[in-house]
Amino acid sequence: MRSADRITTPLTAVTPPPGLAPFAVPAPGTGAGAAAARAYAESAARTCWGGPGREVREEDVVDLLLVVSELVTNAIRHGGGLTGFEARPTLEGLWIAVHDNSGEVPRAAYAFPTTHPGGGYGWPLVARLARDVVVDPRPGGGKTISALVPLRVADAP
Repeated sequence: MRSADRITTPLTAVTPPPGLAPFAVPAPGTGAGAAAARAYAESAARTCWGGPGREVREEDVVDLLLVVSELVTNAIRHGGGLTGFEARPTLEGLWIAVHDNSGEVPRAAYAFPTTHPGGGYGWPLVARLARDVVVDPRPGGGKTISALVPLRVADAP
């Protein structure tokens, strides 16, 4: 399947690092909101990607939470509702996927707006903070928007 915005995700971006403990917090699904998705993503970043001796940088967690908020809120407001959310640690950061009910590809996936008449800031924000943003149609309807949010190890105190 080819992504709607012609951006591809390299295999290294979705390959989990070796030796990670299984993630124990359930992912939010249908009916969940942005707060549940943010909590899930933050927990995945801190416990699965980071952890003792490999703490994630706070500014990267803030970036992650902004990306999650934008994508989940857009799914709820413009995508007919959130139908699922995934967060998977990779060697480079946290890969997130937001599933919704709408098959419509956001216009900003093709070209970012040059004016902002009271909105339209989300996609440029996602593009600035995340990599490998992909919009894929889902079998049976809807779409998945996925992105890799880079994470770095915090400097030692």
